[in-house]
Amino acid sequence: MAAAAAAALLRQRAGGGGGAAALWRAQRRQRSTFDVAVVGAGIVGLASARELVRRHPSLALAVLEKEKELAHHQSGHNSGVIHSGIYYKPGSLKAKLCVQGAALCYEYCDQKGIPYKQCGKLIVAVEQDEIPRLKALYERGLQNNVRGLKLIGAKEIQAKEPFCRGLMALDSPYTGIVNYKQVAQSYAEDFQEAGGTILTDFEVTNMEMAKESSSESEDGLKYPVVVRNSKGEEIYCRHIVTCAGLYSDRLSEISGCSPEPRIVPFRGDYLVLKPEKCYMVKGNIYPVPNPRFPFLGFHFTPRMDGSVWLGPNAVLAFKREGYKLFDFSTGDFLDAVTYSGLWKLVLRNLSYGLSEMYRACFLSAQVKQLQKFIPEVTINDVLRGPSGVRAQALDSDGNLVDDFVFDGGSGDIGSRILHVRNAPSPAATSSLAIAKMIADEVKRRFEL
Repeated sequence: MAAAAAAALLRQRAGGGGGAAALWRAQRRQRSTFDVAVVGAGIVGLASARELVRRHPSLALAVLEKEKELAHHQSGHNSGVIHSGIYYKPGSLKAKLCVQGAALCYEYCDQKGIPYKQCGKLIVAVEQDEIPRLKALYERGLQNNVRGLKLIGAKEIQAKEPFCRGLMALDSPYTGIVNYKQVAQSYAEDFQEAGGTILTDFEVTNMEMAKESSSESEDGLKYPVVVRNSKGEEIYCRHIVTCAGLYSDRLSEISGCSPEPRIVPFRGDYLVLKPEKCYMVKGNIYPVPNPRFPFLGFHFTPRMDGSVWLGPNAVLAFKREGYKLFDFSTGDFLDAVTYSGLWKLVLRNLSYGLSEMYRACFLSAQVKQLQKFIPEVTINDVLRGPSGVRAQALDSDGNLVDDFVFDGGSGDIGSRILHVRNAPSPAATSSLAIAKMIADEVKRRFEL
């Protein structure tokens, strides 16, 4: 398929055009055998597929996505921040990939003409006991080679953010914002223009070795892995890479690999400033993280469309793709509450969890948190906004898995699969750097 036609087809398909859908069905019929199939068309899956096709242009590559559009879940329900790499443990994959990924993200957006804003971030201490933690965070950022960091006082805070109050802040000028769904769509266009195939509405439900007696026996020798979807459709491939986010543990389990770490979904609800009040926030304003609690806390995030998001909180989601308060899945709920690791996490953070639930119900409680930084914000200035669901990997001891996890299995099928088990924030920022590492691992494991 010609490059321009492929890009046009992707744009039409993402918009749900009927003619595009027919073309995609034709594409699916024409080719059902691939060298590598990437499961999951979020930003990490698409970045990985793009990197693989760039390195191996002679191979047949596919991306399999269960939704009708791309980047529909975590990649399309995030704050849009290009993180600089301050928070993460020095030497960790998070730290290394975030710093590399941020630079690659800015470079890619410049190359493709994707708009972004390098609006910076202030991590603001509002209490005296936060200042030592802020200084430690500054030292950590320096160890991670984050550019341009400096500590500033109250007057400098107000010079940068006139409505913000604080005792001291860590200024990160290279933090930015972008529309990650637009970035993911661009990765997909690159992938298709290089000859890759994207199959949407393809929910993977089974992976197994092809039977020799199959009518596809000739393909079964060269492409020994059968990937089946919920409609009974099949593709054959040599190798699989899964980047399934909220379903990474389940895909691992159905392939015969380890179910650990488990994914527990946490919903984050945002507020938004009313349009006439957005002038109060110029860049990202974050709290000093409390190491006793597992999540960052409320922050102010400007968006590319000019709006300002406030939050999020973090509460257990009763459905893995449950973006509304009352979204509920019996299977997802039971999967979470019967997992011993969740209860160990809850008991260790009971007061924090109850506070988060309280703030989720009462707008005034959320506004009180925001007023620590911008006292002028009132309950009349905010509206309930969008929500996202975070795929939080959790081990059986109740520990949040804080870094990237990649694994596979053994045996005929396990040795042909690479699972991206945990790709937490800042995975969107790090996506191009993660993709390079995944492509390296694919080459090593599968000897491509």
